[in-house]
Amino acid sequence: MSLAVRDSATMLRRNLLHARRYPSLTLNLLLTPIMLLLLFVYIFGDTMSAGIGGGSGADRSVYIAYIVPGLLLMTIGSTTIGTAVSVSNDMTEGIIARFRTMAIHRGSVIIGHVIGSVLQSIISVVLVGAVAVAIGFRSTDATVLEWLAAFGLLVLFATALTWIAVGMGLVSPNVEAASNNAMPLILLPLLSSAFVPVDAMPGWFQPIAEYQPFTPAIETLRGLLLGTGIGNNGWLAVVWCLGLAVLGYFWSTSKFNDDPK
Repeated sequence: MSLAVRDSATMLRRNLLHARRYPSLTLNLLLTPIMLLLLFVYIFGDTMSAGIGGGSGADRSVYIAYIVPGLLLMTIGSTTIGTAVSVSNDMTEGIIARFRTMAIHRGSVIIGHVIGSVLQSIISVVLVGAVAVAIGFRSTDATVLEWLAAFGLLVLFATALTWIAVGMGLVSPNVEAASNNAMPLILLPLLSSAFVPVDAMPGWFQPIAEYQPFTPAIETLRGLLLGTGIGNNGWLAVVWCLGLAVLGYFWSTSKFNDDPK
């Protein structure tokens, strides 16, 4: 156990150093939710807020409060694309083959990637959240307990998506394929309740938006941050997160432990 912890900490430090020395990928992925936030607030904000308010008038602050939770989870999806690329880069450059010959805990390599990615995801969420606060987002009705639950949900969601991203990176033949394979992690929020309510979508499209991991997580985070009810979305979000984390863990460890051909 001490060997696993020590080696995992070393691999975590390695990944954080890489992120610090080559920040362009993280910054590029971080720009996507920030640009969407500014676009939907300042270009579409009045129109969208009037629609959400049932046509009772434009109130941009209402729409800011509505879309920020979805964009925070989209930020996590964007960050984990970088994880898939980083893992694929390690696999294709040969450093993993070198690690296999060294006396280190085998699982520490992907554990370092996972912990590093979760930390980067939370930092990215904080940055996007700061931009949201700067343009008018407020969470005055949430209690301290709801804030803690919201933070826990963000960490759990980041962990689940990171394990899936690691698996995508391991099965990709190159970094370009890894980036393409991980694109659903940023596209799924666009097909959820992040920007408009599910019941405002066409009837044939509503099941697509409703029965996917992002929608219950977004509704739960929205309820926690705004101090409103979350209904069944809370336990659905937790089930999705745990299911994806377990699936990603076994998928990633299985592919990583395969002997190289």
